[in-house]
Amino acid sequence: MKYLIMESQLDKAIFTYLDNQDFVTMEYGTYEYFLNSENDEYAQIKFNEKSRWCTIERKLMVEIASFFSLEYHDAMSFIARWVESKIGLEFNTIESQSDIIVRYFK
Repeated sequence: MKYLIMESQLDKAIFTYLDNQDFVTMEYGTYEYFLNSENDEYAQIKFNEKSRWCTIERKLMVEIASFFSLEYHDAMSFIARWVESKIGLEFNTIESQSDIIVRYFK
């Protein structure tokens, strides 16, 4: 079954998808972690309040890109906007490094 999602509705659909992941957030020092569960060893998303860096695991970015038929860069942008809505900061640039995706926030 295929669904047609209008471009104007894509933000809402992806935000709802990420909200339904039921990420557990934990704070440790200057870091905020978005984990799949309390016992999870690896965070899907990490935000460092001091450096203002946000790292997004590549698997999550690929999952969003595949599920919504997006380019990787677009998937990163949607995830970053979702993180913005959760932590209340705005990004100003994007960079991809080896196996993590990095967003820089103002």
